[in-house]
Amino acid sequence: MVAKGTCLISQPTEIQTYRDLPLDELAERTAAAKRRLGDRVIVLGHNYQRDEVIRHADVEGDSLKLSQIAAERSAHEYIVFCGVHFMAETADILSQSAQTVILPDLAAGCSMADMAQIEQVDQAWEQLGRILPVEETVTPVVYVNSAADLKAFCGEHGGITCTSSNARRVIEWAWARREKILFFPDEHLGRNTANKMGIPREDLLVWDPFQPNGGHTREAIRKARLLLWKGYCSVHQMFQPAHVRYFKEKYPGIKIIVHPECHEDVVNLADLSGSTEFIIKTVSAAAPGTIWGVGTELNLVNRLKRRQPDKHVYFLSPTVCQCSTMFRIDAPHLCWAMENLAEGHVVNRISVPDDDKRWARIALQRMLDVSVPA
Repeated sequence: MVAKGTCLISQPTEIQTYRDLPLDELAERTAAAKRRLGDRVIVLGHNYQRDEVIRHADVEGDSLKLSQIAAERSAHEYIVFCGVHFMAETADILSQSAQTVILPDLAAGCSMADMAQIEQVDQAWEQLGRILPVEETVTPVVYVNSAADLKAFCGEHGGITCTSSNARRVIEWAWARREKILFFPDEHLGRNTANKMGIPREDLLVWDPFQPNGGHTREAIRKARLLLWKGYCSVHQMFQPAHVRYFKEKYPGIKIIVHPECHEDVVNLADLSGSTEFIIKTVSAAAPGTIWGVGTELNLVNRLKRRQPDKHVYFLSPTVCQCSTMFRIDAPHLCWAMENLAEGHVVNRISVPDDDKRWARIALQRMLDVSVPA
């Protein structure tokens, strides 16, 4: 406490005081702070979070599910988002103006999201505009794993966001409006979705943002229907076709299920592919004794294995495929954020500029509308 006139004003506690505390103490203190806050706070936890964090989540889910929760739960004053930066931005965009979104560690970013910067997308749009009437012929589609300004770009230019849960519906929505799609920043999600839809390979083109016109001739751009940004997930690119073949040889009858951010060679060899929610629901609903090789982030797979002891669940890689930026959200950071909040101090608030928020909300709402079953 510091004196100011006749008043005592508390100051936010520094994160350094939490770093060396035992996990049990951190868990107890986080739970106590959450009880003090009551219904004023909701904690959202992405499926890739470590166990010490996810235990405190009111809702677990993938990007789409947590986006929907952020839009629906208007009664909570605070949203503590245990995920990465773009997810917290999405929560701020979709939540009410009276709500405050907090990210326990601001360093929790996303390498894929960083592969498409607004300056690069603006440049790509300008280059496309020199070749064809871009506003009339191209719909920008941005994966939700992206910064708020890219979502705003899509909203302003008649576009939409997507997740791995709804990419097919979004692509169908986009093609119903314009003849071409610029899909960014994940090439693999776009390609795997197109493959499932039976889109001919000659209709696809990979746009390299570091090359003039994405590295293509004007004629090739005019012919293409789906322009895929050259970006990828650093976690899911670690899974290889050899991993799939190894597990199929070692465990006869095994089912391989992977995330569509994996390379198409992996997805094509797998038995099933889908979002993290799809993976969890599929394995959870499977018959006892079944064998599963799962190609997605390590924390999710280990948690699935523990929660489904009647199945045999294997991680589909000898390499640790862990989201290092998601891993930055840990017990010390969560406890620090929650205790400061309980003391009336908002730390690490995520606030999207109003103009970006307005346009990004349009793109996100289009996605949420498309995601509602007919």
